[in-house]
Amino acid sequence: MAVVSLGNQRVTIYDADGWIMRAPVSSGRKGYETPAGIYAVIQKEAEHYSNLYEDGYMPFMQRITWSGIALHGGPLPGYPASHGCVRMPMEFAEHLFDLTKIGMRVIVARNDPVPVAFNHPVLTSLAARTSESDPAAPDLGEPLQTRPRATLQSLAAQKAAESKAAAAKADAARLESIKKTLENSRISAALHLAQSAKSRLELQVNVTQNELEAAESPEAKRAAEAAKAKVVTKLAEAEARFNAATLAAQHRPDVVQARQEAEAAEAESTAAAEAAAEAARKAAPISIFISRKTQRLYVRQGFQPLFDTALTFRDPDQPIGTHIFVAPEYNKNGLDLRWDAVSVQAAITAGSALERIVIPPEGIDRISELVSPGSSLIISDDSETANDTDFVILMSGEPQGGIKTRRRNPDAVYRYNRPYGGFFWQ
Repeated sequence: MAVVSLGNQRVTIYDADGWIMRAPVSSGRKGYETPAGIYAVIQKEAEHYSNLYEDGYMPFMQRITWSGIALHGGPLPGYPASHGCVRMPMEFAEHLFDLTKIGMRVIVARNDPVPVAFNHPVLTSLAARTSESDPAAPDLGEPLQTRPRATLQSLAAQKAAESKAAAAKADAARLESIKKTLENSRISAALHLAQSAKSRLELQVNVTQNELEAAESPEAKRAAEAAKAKVVTKLAEAEARFNAATLAAQHRPDVVQARQEAEAAEAESTAAAEAAAEAARKAAPISIFISRKTQRLYVRQGFQPLFDTALTFRDPDQPIGTHIFVAPEYNKNGLDLRWDAVSVQAAITAGSALERIVIPPEGIDRISELVSPGSSLIISDDSETANDTDFVILMSGEPQGGIKTRRRNPDAVYRYNRPYGGFFWQ
């Protein structure tokens, strides 16, 4: 998780054990403010140039909105100076780029919220599993409560292994097809050359026979006989080569079958790769968003909607704030998830926010079959603002210039100036 503090102009990176990296930043200047909100990394590109601001250099770019807000390396003048992005020290941005994955949560806040370990019955219910939810689950040597999730992860690993094996089989079949095609071509060429040589020498034998018959003097006859004998010897050798080539041609490899097998193996490899990708998607963490504004719960996986359902808010007219709960890992018992909570806008505490939510049993059942480490739950008064992401929640009442103002505006001072800034490690 990355937490960007607009007030302190710094970014802090957290893993499951706490903060691990921290550095100063430069966020969006007045009129181009980096919007406070909850985001996720949706694209990464080590060498990137802005398509909005005269090809501005954005090294180690990690996009958090499709409209152009991103984390990237850049100059740090000591105050907000960007067009909405979050600039970081170059070396820090490079190291962070190597650490992160698509889907990493990014929180941008006015203050500097800190993730804290959090337990609540609502979160426990979302992660509760029983073997009954997957009666066909194989015996994986796991506790019964973890079998549905373990089944998805095991299936993803199995499909990945099958895809790898199918790809290797396709490569081998393709190589075998090439070898047989080359061997067939070599045999055909050898047969053609042997046949041409044999025909040419048969013609020469006829020529030397005619010369022998036309010879009148003894000397001419002896010369013609010697010439004919030499050609006959060569013809015998050519006939032997032709016979060998003919025999080889009778046992030439089946190129058609080899090509068909290669095509079939390639089709199997493609299907296995697609199955592996689908299994990986199903085993991926999910994102859950609960909106007081719409009174609904939404679930996405791999940036794509899975389902949504109506739910009930106690005191629905009262603000609830914006809170995010992230499950970094399993608890030590392996039976449930450990959760961290971050309150970005704290109209009430995170626990009080959960107390006001009543999720229908069918929603809990569906979520419990999918939730895994890396999953997140967001509760907000606001609604979701983007597609093809793990939900983007903008904080109402905060400047949003970096989202609303996305016109071309050259920034020549910062285009290719790449000074390094200091950062700290823990």
